[in-house]
Order: sequence, then structure tokens, then C-alpha cells
Amino acid sequence: MLALIAAHFVAAAAAPVLVAWLHRRAFLVLALVPAVAFGWAVAMTSRVAGHGASAIEEQVAWVRTLGLELSFRLTTLSWVMMLLVTGVGALVLAYCAYYFRPGDGDLWRFSGLLTGFAGAMLGLVLADDLIVLYIFWELTTVLSYLLIGHNPERKANRRAAMQALMVTTFGGLAMLIGIVIVGQRAGTYQISAVLADPPAGDAITAAVVLLLVGAISKSALVPFHFWLPGAMAAPTPVSAYLHAAAMVKAGVYLVALFAPAFAGLMPWRPLLLVLGVVTMLLGGLRALRQHDLKLLLAYGTVSQLGFLVVLVGAGTRAAALAGVAMLVAHALFKASLFLIVGIVDRAAGTRDLRELSGLGRRMPVLLWASVLAAASMAAVPPLAGFVAKETVYAAFVDIAETGDGTGIGSAAGWTLVAGLSAGSALTVAYSARFVWGAFAVKPDVPPIGECRMPVAGFAAAPVALALACLALGLVGPAETELLEPYAEQFPPGTHEAELSLWHGVNTPLLLSVLAVALGLAVHWRRDLVARVQERLAPRADAESGYRAIMRAVDRLAVEVTGTTQRGSLPIYLAVIFVVVVAVPGSTLLAGQVWDGDVHAWDTPAQAVVVAVMVAGAVAAARSRRRLKAVVLAGVTGYGMAMLFILHGAPDLALTQVLVETVTLVIFVLVLRRLPPYFSDRPLTSLRWWRLGLGGLVGLVMAGLALAASGARVAEPVSEGFAEPAVSYGGGHNIVNVTLVDIRAWDTMGEISVLVVAATGVASLIFLITGRTGRWRADEAIANAPPARAAVGRRVHRNVWLRAGRTLAPERRSIMFEVVTRLVFHVIVVFSIYLLFAGHNAPGGGFAGGLVAGLALMVRYLAGGRHELNEAAPVDAGLVLGIGLFIATGSGLVPLALGGDVLQSAVVDITMPLLGHIHFVTSLFFDVGVYIVVVGLMLDVLRSLGGGIDRQSVDDEDVESLEPAEGVR
Repeated sequence: MLALIAAHFVAAAAAPVLVAWLHRRAFLVLALVPAVAFGWAVAMTSRVAGHGASAIEEQVAWVRTLGLELSFRLTTLSWVMMLLVTGVGALVLAYCAYYFRPGDGDLWRFSGLLTGFAGAMLGLVLADDLIVLYIFWELTTVLSYLLIGHNPERKANRRAAMQALMVTTFGGLAMLIGIVIVGQRAGTYQISAVLADPPAGDAITAAVVLLLVGAISKSALVPFHFWLPGAMAAPTPVSAYLHAAAMVKAGVYLVALFAPAFAGLMPWRPLLLVLGVVTMLLGGLRALRQHDLKLLLAYGTVSQLGFLVVLVGAGTRAAALAGVAMLVAHALFKASLFLIVGIVDRAAGTRDLRELSGLGRRMPVLLWASVLAAASMAAVPPLAGFVAKETVYAAFVDIAETGDGTGIGSAAGWTLVAGLSAGSALTVAYSARFVWGAFAVKPDVPPIGECRMPVAGFAAAPVALALACLALGLVGPAETELLEPYAEQFPPGTHEAELSLWHGVNTPLLLSVLAVALGLAVHWRRDLVARVQERLAPRADAESGYRAIMRAVDRLAVEVTGTTQRGSLPIYLAVIFVVVVAVPGSTLLAGQVWDGDVHAWDTPAQAVVVAVMVAGAVAAARSRRRLKAVVLAGVTGYGMAMLFILHGAPDLALTQVLVETVTLVIFVLVLRRLPPYFSDRPLTSLRWWRLGLGGLVGLVMAGLALAASGARVAEPVSEGFAEPAVSYGGGHNIVNVTLVDIRAWDTMGEISVLVVAATGVASLIFLITGRTGRWRADEAIANAPPARAAVGRRVHRNVWLRAGRTLAPERRSIMFEVVTRLVFHVIVVFSIYLLFAGHNAPGGGFAGGLVAGLALMVRYLAGGRHELNEAAPVDAGLVLGIGLFIATGSGLVPLALGGDVLQSAVVDITMPLLGHIHFVTSLFFDVGVYIVVVGLMLDVLRSLGGGIDRQSVDDEDVESLEPAEGVR
């Protein structure tokens, strides 16, 4: 199962290449992936459906330390959903090869997104872990947002995509809270284990309500129903797949999945049955007011989703069987109708039923496919919709007459039956409206002009789905046998339900006849119904409420930002420090938070270092010169490195020294554009308040340090790191082995954040300076006169430091340049040594990257931004990306070899001349860290250094193009 899901994402990644090569025919190739998955699901029929069915399970370890695993399970319910997701998905992808025109743009992106969505939906229905289910749930949300906004230049697409994203994300976040509560209360996040032994209690009741919020928002029930019609701005294949057969079914699937365990909870049935019936009626009434065929089907889908939630949420065996059968029927007829609308739109150039006339005569095959699909939606025999709805009526008549174990009274039961019958009548009415609107001859509308029957490939998908509605209606008993394993999870009902074309003359049959008759009557008097609806229609609806809420949120954000973000850094810092003093400080004063005596120092040398640090900090606070303050602040950082050395932590000391050096240089780079002195404004009384606040913060931090070191109640986790460092990590430097082996996930997250932060900061600085971060290796030579360009190229070949375009004479230091030539390569080699030696000695990828960055920094200080471009002729963003790619790739490679993510291997070999070599594969991960840090340093130098340099040079216009003497 995991292989089938992964195949979809691999195909999605390859889709742009396929589109570039095969153009629209690439969709036919992509359709093979869900088609293969569909074939596999068909092959599994005898194992997961029918008598003697059992689940197929698959688990792959993910993060063992957190108990996370990729767990998948194929049951009768997930098998049904898999057939729909893959079967309809394959047909829709094949349909896309004919739907899009040769000149349609962005097909490379659309093809990848649609294929990726099919994979995400497949993962959702197969997931047997709550966390994995949520990941795929949110992935479908994001992909649907991108698919709805396929044409971002259109305002309607952007607004619809954002609306769908906001509503479904809100529901997803609520569902996440419910998932966490259920998982923690159950003691497991495995769905099958939760269903086998469902937890109980008030917390579970709240969690189930939160799960249902996610379900009803995804399946567009009231009050979240408005996002689905807006999503019709998407291309028709997206509407057919996401909003008829797949994504909107996710909420229905979630309800059906948890119904066997939680249907008995008090809020379950009232919530779902009331919202479902209201949604069914509201969607049906709104569908009768639509003139756009896609909007008509969209509101019809809203109505049918409410109907489906009522069925799968009722919690009886008969309703469950009918619900799954209707789930299949709905996917078939609604996907077929949406695809037919796409063909009509392409052929006639409009979807407005007021402009369509006589299309049935020109497209008879499409007309009959439409009749079959719409008749199935209207529950006309002998189609699949009729067979399922007969069972629906039987199930809810049982609830009305006996309660059928639900606890629903007779009056409420018959009200429910009446609501479903009225909704079914509306379904018949808008089904007839669709066929009449798309294909009928209208006397007062001129017939469509040039319009031909589409090619066979274009019409194949909707015709096949419509025929499936007929075929499925004829095999009701066989369908009953296949779906029974799911229905048997519920208690036995008043009658054993069966899917069949004929149950005799009974109440369900009379209700079916009545619904069809009333629906046809409503369609016949459609003008009168339209006038009544127009008169009774409310002036406000859910969508206008959503927009009002969003406007209020935007306004609140503006007001809060304007009130709190006043542009005063001292005020911001003061607020932060006051909170630090008030909250942790009050806790420290509230009682004794540590035990034992305070140990002042281990050696007098520590006291001396601390005294120097205190003196440096005080002097930095009193300094009037900016540069002096920075240097004095650096004294405290180097003092901290000395304390690390005295405590026996050379790795931390090395890192601290390097970070402090880099920080000091960065401060100097920024200070070049600031006045040499701090503000000359006279000191005010606020100075004493700031001194007092600073002193209080210092006392609180000292108290927190004492509390943290004296309140330990367990052995430090690091006590057990020495043995794993040698046995698991294969190294003797515990710090480095911890970073790249024991806690490699932490390091992966840190370098990812580092890449994002570096990119963001550099982009902000380039925005401020008005420069770009791109390097131009021969910028000066390209722009210089021919004679000077020749000199520049000659000098560039003959010297380590380029002299053709360098600092202005008054800013140069020949001695510094000569020393740089001598030490640059030595520093780089030393950084590589630290990288390779870090597993057993002080060093590692982070320290080595900082040393290499310092080498680039020295090169920059010696020759300016152009010299930096000569030293590192590569884009900093590319370096960051390569580093992150190597680190991530080294973590994923073990999976291909049967290991865990970020697992390392130890290799010991003996080679001639070199002798014994001890090699650990985590070095590749450390190489990625090294490159990321180098990219960060390059980004900093190009932004804080090169960008500001160029701005100042442009301001002063004093830079020289001539090579200076004495530098050859």
C-alpha cells in the first residue's frame, strides 16, 4: 500500500517532465498510476470484502523513539473508498488529456498537483494511524487550494481557493485537537486499536465533537456549505474528482470510520442527523435556483453530502449498508455529470442553461449518458441510486417505527423520514433540471450552432461512469455481500438490509414513488417555484457571514498591530523584560525552588573569568561609542568560551569562540552605516528605570539558573550518551555524535530553520538596500572599457587576490591582503580537517562551516564584495539548498537499504599506505551541515557586507577600476 501511495507522488514529481515531453498526452501516462492501484484493489476483493473478509495491514517504522510509524490498513470501507479514489482518478486524468486545449498554460503544474492529490487521498483512506491520517487530510487541503486556484490571474479563483483553504483548515485544526485527545486517552494512535476498544469519558465526548467539526467542514455541511459552490471556479476535472468523488467524501469517510465506535455518544446522532437533513434541504433548494450547470451540480453535491452524512452517521446496520452503497452510487453519477458539463462547456462555449438548446440532438450519446447518471441521482430504477435509496427508506422507517437501537423517538423518526423524502424530491427536481437545461430543445432559445459530438476519448470517462450506474443497479445482492463486513460492525437491526431492485410493495417503495412524483411536479412548475424562492430567499447567507468575519479579523489585526507595534525598540524590550521579571520572577519568590548549597566555583580561575565578563558587560553598557560597545560585549562571549574550557567542554568552547567572532564581524559590518556614537540626546530619568529593570532581569536569570541546576529530580539524559556515542555513533566526541546521530532529528530541524532564517534576513536586507544577492563573476570586466577589461582578466589569472576591481586606495591595506593570501587556503583546509575530525575530536560540520565562513570573511575584508565573488563564485541560496539536500538525502538513503531515517553505519577498512580507516556514514549528514553554514556565512556577507558596501560606494562613487601596484 505504501508503494502505491509513493508511486503517486513519484508520478506527480515526474509530471512536469512528462508534460514537457508529451504535452496533453502525459495525462494518459499519469492515469496508469491510479489505474494500477485500482487493479490491485480489485485483486484484493476476496480478502477484504464479502464473507470471511479480513483486513490487510502494513506498518513501516518511521520515528521509533516517538512511536510513530506509517501504518496502513485495507478494510471493506477503505477498499470501497480506494476503488472510488483510484478508479475515478484514473478516468479523470485520462479525461484531462482531451479537456485541455493545446495552448492551455501551466499544465505541468496542474498535472503534478492532481496526481499528487490522488496519492494524498489514497493515503488518507488507507491510513491506520491518526497522525498519518491527519497529515494526508491536510495535504488534500493544501493541494485542493492549489488546484482551485489553478488560474491565479482570475480573482474568482483566488478568492474561492482562499475560502476553501480557510474553512477546511479551520476544521482540520479542530480535528487535530480531537485526534490528540483520543490518542492520549486511548493510549494509542492506531485507528484499528481505538475502534476495537474505544475510550470513554467527557474528554472523549468533546474530542468526538471536534472530529465531527473537521468532517462536516470538509464535506461542506451547514454552516460550512458555502465553500463548495465557490470552488466551482476550478477546472471541471477538479470539480469532478475533488468535489464529487474524492475530497468532499473525506468527511463522510471519517464519520463512517468512527461510527461503529462513537455513534452511541449523545452528541453524535443529533448533531449529524439535524445538520445532514438541513444541508440536504438547503442544497436542494439552492440547486433549483442555479442557471450555471456546474453550480447546479455543486449545490446538488452539497445536498447529497448532507444525505450521506445522515446515512453513515445514523449508527444502524441497515443505514450503514445503505450509506456505503449510496457513497458508491453518488461518486459514479456525480463524477459523470461533472465531466459531461466539461464537454458541454468545451463544445458550446457556455454552461448557462438559459443559452443551451437542442444540444441533445447533436450529442445523443452524451444525452443518454446524462439521462442514466441523472436518473441514478434521482433514484429511478433500475439504477444504483434507486437500489441504495430503497435501503435508505427501509432503514429509516425501521428507526421511526422501532427506534432500531438508536434511542430516537417515533415523532423524531418520522420527521427524519419526512425530511429525507422532501430532500429526495428536490433531488429529482434538480436532476430533471440538469438534463432539461443541458440537452432539451427550448422554444424561446435559439439552438446551439456549430457543435459536434466529442471524440470517443473525451466522452469515454463520463459514459463509462454512467454505464457503471446501470450495471451496479443490477447486481444489488452481490453488492450486499461485498459490503456486509462493514455493516456487521453495527448491532443487528429490526430487519436485515439487502440491496435489491425489488422488495415488494411496501412503505419504502411508496416513498420512492412519492419523491419522484413530487420532484417531477416541482420541475414542471419550476417558474412558480423560482418566484416563491425569490420571494422567500433570505437576504443574508453563510458566505456573507464568512466574509463579514474575515473583514472583522482583518480589521482587528490592523487595530492590534497599530496599537502594539509603535516602532519603538526600547518599548518592545521593556515589555519583554517586564514579563520576564513578573512571571518567572514571581515564581522564584513564591517559594524555595531548589535544594542544596550553592557552589561558587570549581577553581579560582572561573572567578577571575567571571569578573572580567562582568567588567566587560558594565563597560559595554556605559560606552558611548558603538564599536567600543560591540568589542566589550564580545569580551563576555569570549569569557563564556573560557568557562567552557575550564569546565572541560572544548567543543562548546570552540563553537562559542567561532560564533562570537562571526557575531563581532557582523556587528562591525552593520556599524559602518551607523553613526560612530550613540544618541547625543541628554539622559533622562528613564535611564534609572532602565538600569533598575536590567538589574532585575539579571537577578531573575541568575535565580532561574540556580533553580534549573538545583531542582533536578532525575538523572541527566546525557549520562547515558557515552556508551551510545561509541557503540551506535562510532565516535568518541559525544557532542558531535549527539548532533549527527543520537539527536539528528533536532539538528535536521535546526538547519532547516537556519536556511529559512538566512534566506529571510538576506531578502529583507537586499530589499532595504535595493540590491540583489546574485553574484556576477566578471561584473567589472564586462562593464569596463576593453583596455581595462584586459588588465582585469590578466590580473585575475595571476594573483590570489584580484586587483582589477577592489577597494578604493584609501580603504586598502597591502599588509592585510598579503596575509590573507597566506592564510586563506590554510583556514579552508583547517575547516575541512575540523569537519572530518569532529566525530572523535573537537570539531564537526557546524564548527568547520564557521571556520570556512571566517575564511570567506577574511577574503571579503581584504578585497571587498568583488573579492568575495571571486572566492565563492556561486549563489548563496544554491549553497544553502545543496547543503540541506545532502543532509536530507543522507537521512533518507537508509530507508532504501531497509534501515531507519538518519540511521548511520560504521565502516572499518584497512588500505595500503593509509592504514586503518574508521568511517561513519553520518559524516555525509555533517557535510550537509557544513555546507549549510558556509551558505549562511556567504548570505550574511553578501547582504550585510556586499549590499551595504555597494550602497555606500554608489553614494560616494569612489571605487577604482585600476589594479594597484604591488599586489601582483
